[in-house]
Amino acid sequence: MSEQVTTIQQALWNSANVLRSKMDANEYKNYTLGIIFYKFLSDQLLEKTCDLMGEDFVDLTQAQALYEETYHDEEDGEDLLNELRYTYSYTIHPDFTFTKFMEKINDNNFMLEELAQGFRDIERSHPDFENLFEDVDLMSRRLGPTPQKRNQTITAVMKELAGLNFAKNADLLGDAYEFLLGQFASESGKKAGEFYTPQPVSELMTRIAIQGKEDKLGLTAYDPTMGFRVIIVIEANSYVNIRSSRLLPKFKTQKINSWCAA
Repeated sequence: MSEQVTTIQQALWNSANVLRSKMDANEYKNYTLGIIFYKFLSDQLLEKTCDLMGEDFVDLTQAQALYEETYHDEEDGEDLLNELRYTYSYTIHPDFTFTKFMEKINDNNFMLEELAQGFRDIERSHPDFENLFEDVDLMSRRLGPTPQKRNQTITAVMKELAGLNFAKNADLLGDAYEFLLGQFASESGKKAGEFYTPQPVSELMTRIAIQGKEDKLGLTAYDPTMGFRVIIVIEANSYVNIRSSRLLPKFKTQKINSWCAA
């Protein structure tokens, strides 16, 4: 195992450790996976902004500054948002990106309601994103008895994940989910297959489902055993070069066990 993979896995598990004393794996996996996915959505949006504006992507801080500047520009702002909506079916207000949240956390002025608003904005951006974060209950007293304590708990989780950079590395999301789901399954005493489909199976399913249809508009797929949509979408992104969030609404699911991943 490479040093980079070990570092990533340690960061992921550290984020879970923040919640482990407060709830069991079946509950805290919703928070960890949900926040990781929000960071992925945020990071890829910032990376795409650099691409659309003809700037080299240096890091998330530089991309955040460019996003803020362009977002508020009378001439370029609306064009940028339209391109992002076309590509991903969502946008994020500059004040609600994960990178901006970390800036606020470091300045001690982050408010949990801002993350909740970010979740709501994503869910409202497209009908098929509805209830995407419904299992991430940021107001739960399990996070802490007071708003301040709940804010501190989620802040601690976000700090552990801040070092992960999903920009230009979408495969990292699939690796992160697979690692965490396997750990959650082990801790909860269940078989990992109850939580997710192993990566080789997902790859095979993806190749079969979309063979010869990579460029087809309006592509849909049906998997009666599918739980949450992210893993198979990441496989599609990795193997046939389709942007994951653009494809995400095309995968219809009937949730049986929250954050189950196919």
